Amino acid sequence: MRILLVEDNRDILANLADYLQLKGYTVDCAQDGLSGFHLAVSQPFDLIVLDVMLPHISGFEICRRVRRDPDLYTTPILIMSAMSNEEEVVHGLSQGADDFVSKPFDIPNFLQRIESLLRSSSA
Repeated sequence: MRILLVEDNRDILANLADYLQLKGYTVDCAQDGLSGFHLAVSQPFDLIVLDVMLPHISGFEICRRVRRDPDLYTTPILIMSAMSNEEEVVHGLSQGADDFVSKPFDIPNFLQRIESLLRSSSA
């Protein structure tokens, strides 16, 4: 399974990528919205994980653009953000995200959300 992870914080990105790779996932990474969007539309992924506050293009905007692409419409998207009020969650879901996780989060919980989204998309 191949995951695109878009996060501008190098430490968070490295920790999540390492953890997911240890769990057997192939992980491609981007540290800004433009690079993340380019990867999302140019390569196939089983799941896209987006931070919200990214340089150049927000995670919400990437999500909205990906959902407009018929080839990517069914790719599961998990939004992660330190902004976790109800308004932000609703906004993320309205942009097409399948799930939303608030930072800081428990890594095993994060993995369970990823596995759940992957199970749902393959059903």
